[in-house]
Amino acid sequence: MKYRTFGKTGKKVSALGFGMMRLPLLQEGEPSSIDKKQALRMVEEALAGGVNYFDTAWPYHGGFSETFVGEALKGNHDVYIADKAPVWEINSHEDFERVLDEQLRKLQRDHIDFYLLHALSQERWDNVKKINLLEAVERAKQAGKIGHIGFSFHDKKEVFLDILHHFSWDFCQVQMNYVDVDYQATLDGVRQAGAKGMGVVIMEPLRGGKLATPPQRVLDVLGGDRSPVQWALDFLWSQPEVSLLLSGMSHMDHVKDNVKYASESSVGKLSEKEMATLEEASHIYQRMSKVPCTHCDYCMPCPFGLDIPEIFEIYNATALESKEKMKERYEKLEKRASDCTECGACFPQCPQFIPIPEDMKQITDYFEKEA
Repeated sequence: MKYRTFGKTGKKVSALGFGMMRLPLLQEGEPSSIDKKQALRMVEEALAGGVNYFDTAWPYHGGFSETFVGEALKGNHDVYIADKAPVWEINSHEDFERVLDEQLRKLQRDHIDFYLLHALSQERWDNVKKINLLEAVERAKQAGKIGHIGFSFHDKKEVFLDILHHFSWDFCQVQMNYVDVDYQATLDGVRQAGAKGMGVVIMEPLRGGKLATPPQRVLDVLGGDRSPVQWALDFLWSQPEVSLLLSGMSHMDHVKDNVKYASESSVGKLSEKEMATLEEASHIYQRMSKVPCTHCDYCMPCPFGLDIPEIFEIYNATALESKEKMKERYEKLEKRASDCTECGACFPQCPQFIPIPEDMKQITDYFEKEA
């Protein structure tokens, strides 16, 4: 395993971090049904490979991710645990203290090494300032319950920069991959965070897994000297500001492959020619994508039973497959886009700010109305 200095904290973290958001399940579609036996084997494999950073959050796996992490890493103080404050549920310092104490109980720890304000957007950032939440977080740090303070982010670049320069953060966590360099925090935002001495954690390095299985026209551009996954990860590890990549691993093969790739990583690994190859691949993806869904499932469950990410995946696939073939798959769904009631429950939860009800209308027109 290769290790990098985590910004001004001075801590040495593995180039690969284990994201505890997509653990294997006993029952598909039931996020709380973690296959603990298989997930524990994966954690043990990651530990054996030198991974020392494990990332969880209050809502992951229906609230059971933190509990699993506590069980899997009980007594292991050679690793770092990152957890997050669900700012959408916190309206006072008392709320924060209650949540933090519950997280510590679940994790079976007396402190959390890296603690983030989760999924900040303009609206959530405004509330953080309104209730002066950072004062409570700093107080928890002084009390020894938190090691280092950071935030994760989903909004526009100008919001990211406002947050970045408002407080003396230790680190940040942003969505980044070779396709989305100008999206959300942007690659420039990452560089500004690095210039401030902050650790930078990258999430969604594979764009919700989509970069792992690219269409043939992207494969033709990339060539066969490395796998699509390694192409995507090497792009990020090449950036000097990046401290580590988080991978939400669901299978043992994910762990083994990613540990191998991390062991071969280095800053500046990709040549100018290889960077140009990825830029060409990025242009292909950007021309194909209709809906920027990463299958994070934050929008789920839908109160009316729609599998929103699956509907988007089928719709996006029409850029690669025939409409007739995708329509056959669409018609097998128990609930279709036309079953959307426009209740709006999904939209505030989407980190990509996808106008889901509006897109459901477009998909209804595309698949269900005769031309």
